[in-house]
Amino acid sequence: MTALADRNWRLIRDEPRDGATQMALEEIAARAALEDDVRTVRTYAWEPSTLSLGYRQDAETVDWEFCEREGIDVTRRQTGGGGIYHDRHADISYTIVAPADEVPGDLMDCYELFCEPILEAFDRLGVDAAFASAEQDAIYRPSCYLRDINPAHDIVAPADAGADAKKISGNAQYRQRDVVIQHGSISYALEPRKHVGVFEADLEAATFTDRVTCLRDEAGCDREEAVETIAGALRDWCAADESTWRDGELEAARELADRKFGSDAWVRNREVLEADSQ
Repeated sequence: MTALADRNWRLIRDEPRDGATQMALEEIAARAALEDDVRTVRTYAWEPSTLSLGYRQDAETVDWEFCEREGIDVTRRQTGGGGIYHDRHADISYTIVAPADEVPGDLMDCYELFCEPILEAFDRLGVDAAFASAEQDAIYRPSCYLRDINPAHDIVAPADAGADAKKISGNAQYRQRDVVIQHGSISYALEPRKHVGVFEADLEAATFTDRVTCLRDEAGCDREEAVETIAGALRDWCAADESTWRDGELEAARELADRKFGSDAWVRNREVLEADSQ
């Protein structure tokens, strides 16, 4: 397998965008990896704040009235798992996109490789973080952060707390046209009222804070420093060049967002509209 740094990588420090566009950009990055020989790492934020549903999550688990009242968008990811509330300021997200034949074929080995820069970023910030060393049972499965904690891809802190460590980052992968896409949510701060409020369930805010920690609490850093550190770790991991989206990519992402990730058909029923059905 060729070293990552021997390939063409770009780092995109993305601006805040709506959830549908952020999800569409991942598929556009997959296209660039296959057609243009360009791999992508990026950091991004969600504006407005967005609930991203897991691929198979039932739309009835969402408190739609709460989301509308709070100005929270809803989209659906390509990855499985539970829903994640991505607060505009409390959440920091990242994406890694590379051709499948250039990375480990074993899912767990690929997670280990792709989480290297995330764990490095935590280390640079002085956070004692690691893959979970012990499973924790689910509290509420429709919520990603309240599901069972999985040592394969959930990162917790402080790591030396063992079974008492709290989740600080959730990570997931999917494959699109022979490309591996990994995205993840890193908690910079906690917004427990909204994290539990987006779900159609009677959950106490303490249920969330008992299970989840964040960079601000663990490292005392400001958000800008946290984003810069994560971006720097991603860049160094694969020797990426600083870059931006090309005009054609943004246009394609907006079209895909309208047709797929921003449509009720997709969000509620996982149905993709045909290009001429808008």
